[in-house]
Amino acid sequence: MEPPPPPAPQSPASQSPPISQLPRLEILTPTQLSTGNCFGPLQKCINSGPDVSFFLGSKAYKDIMTWITQLNHSLVPRSSVDTARPVSFPLTPNRKDWSEPVRKLRELLQKAEGLMGDAPPEENKNRRFGNGSCRVWHRLLQERVGGWLGELGEGWGERVKEELKGYFLGSWGDKGRLDYGTGHELSFLAFLGGLWKLGYFGEREGQEGQEAEREIVLGVVEPYLEVARKLITTYTLEPAGSHGVWGLDDHSFVPYIFGSAQFTRPISSTRLEPTPVEGSCPGAPKPASVTSKQTVEDYRKTNMYFGAIGFIYDVKKGPFWEHSPMLFDISGIKDGWGKINKGMVKMYRAEVLGKFPVVQHFGFGGLWRWEQDPELAREAGGQSVHVQSQPQSSGTGQGGVTGGTKAPWAMGGVTGGMGGPSGGQVSMPRPTDGGVVAPTGFPRGSGVPVPRGGTPNTGPLEQTSFPRGGGGMHDKVGGNQFSVTKAPWAKD
Repeated sequence: MEPPPPPAPQSPASQSPPISQLPRLEILTPTQLSTGNCFGPLQKCINSGPDVSFFLGSKAYKDIMTWITQLNHSLVPRSSVDTARPVSFPLTPNRKDWSEPVRKLRELLQKAEGLMGDAPPEENKNRRFGNGSCRVWHRLLQERVGGWLGELGEGWGERVKEELKGYFLGSWGDKGRLDYGTGHELSFLAFLGGLWKLGYFGEREGQEGQEAEREIVLGVVEPYLEVARKLITTYTLEPAGSHGVWGLDDHSFVPYIFGSAQFTRPISSTRLEPTPVEGSCPGAPKPASVTSKQTVEDYRKTNMYFGAIGFIYDVKKGPFWEHSPMLFDISGIKDGWGKINKGMVKMYRAEVLGKFPVVQHFGFGGLWRWEQDPELAREAGGQSVHVQSQPQSSGTGQGGVTGGTKAPWAMGGVTGGMGGPSGGQVSMPRPTDGGVVAPTGFPRGSGVPVPRGGTPNTGPLEQTSFPRGGGGMHDKVGGNQFSVTKAPWAKD
């Protein structure tokens, strides 16, 4: 009997799985939703450094990164044999044909913004940050948000709505400290992810093209950022957990992720491709263009990255390289927006989700669960450099470890072992795009990256190392918690 003939060769498109097989945030089943004791008021679980270690191996962390990479991938330009030019996805301020779920969320944000008219800022010339009328705005929001959320959907149950309410209220800064930062931005992403899990955006598990996710970012996340910026300027809110001048941004992070995705190299619209890690979309501005106010003005209405840069120009004076040195350094990357996007996702893991002062206020419940994920726990391999930099207890004002994510050129090459804070050896599994890994550090380069977006010819030289001792920025729980990573992918 003759052996069967070999299978006919397949085209690359037929060999690739459909887009729906990309990692996606699950939609909860009716059975899962009926387990009412899993839901309720959000619980504060991150109270010390070891709690951050648990969080980085938790189901909540895995779901958050899946959600972010899912949204990020939806904004990558698409190419097709049927179109001569790739299809990109810019912001469309005048768009009217939003889906019904997105339209309702946009109305929700408009209602929150409208409350500022009922809480005008008080005159207080002796206070630089934090206008007291912001507390009035928070009180009005808390009084009305329950009814607003009730209009979004039915059949979720009061305990589920209580969780959604907690994430939404946590999206607008702290009414006691009168500040706003990336932790509040994270809370809004959790609010939207919770709605996704509830099936609010429809049964989208098999949908090709990621139109739903794209609408969420362009139609909801961007308007949220605009309202948050108005809140910051109206009530002069202080940056929450800011790295100071050596941070990426005083208040936000996700517009740099999603905005860089809008300019990356196009991928196929018909087969599975990961988010590109280098290259740019034809016609995209050069990353160095962020140093030009006119170019920023030209793109800020259509691109989230330039929109965030534009807000910096609105509220800060002086040379860009001086007030935003990390963004200036990133602007010199020659490998395109794909590499910037890759670096932003890695940096978000470390500088937002891996930092105690940022995630300590995040709440957990049935939507984002404080349970260990076995796969992530194995990948974490114990303590990462990010965990080692956390304080051992909260509320003491003492004992904060001064480590953190070092600049990529500050240490030697990476080996396979796990070292202590001063060991210089870190185990680093390489992430695959679209997947989730426990953050274990940034690749170390061999030299200081020189900004290529235009080296300033006046003023002091740019700082290239960061003190990790007793001086500098200290969180309220003590210790220098913000040793920052400067352009971690510049020498990747």
